[in-house]
Amino acid sequence: MTDLPDLELTLPARAENVGVVRHLLGGVAEALDIDREQLDDMRLAVSEACANAVVHAYGDGSGLMDVDIAARGAELLINVRDHGGGMAPRTDSPGLGVGLPLMASLAESMELLTPPGGGTEVRMRFRLPPPPVQELRA
Repeated sequence: MTDLPDLELTLPARAENVGVVRHLLGGVAEALDIDREQLDDMRLAVSEACANAVVHAYGDGSGLMDVDIAARGAELLINVRDHGGGMAPRTDSPGLGVGLPLMASLAESMELLTPPGGGTEVRMRFRLPPPPVQELRA
């Protein structure tokens, strides 16, 4: 993110923490007046990014995943990063291999990066709803 995130969270890359991130997004959505359908899309995309960190980043070891969220103008920027071995095809993968295309279809845009120092970073942008129109009362 070019600016500092509004919210930064670092958690162990474990399956139970995917739910923590999903719950956190619910609070963000409430604060930004994001509707249920869009929240569901965000949760699914972010869950996929977090699940990739949990399943693929550290092999049989353990490590951390970072989640950064920032509201910038009409967009919500969400980054999920691990510090593991990076993205590589796995023949023993428990998934169906649809996570990346799914994230890309749910977000306004998605980038997959290899940050300096290794790991994988998924950057997603979601369009925010316009602010409610204030009625003028005489």
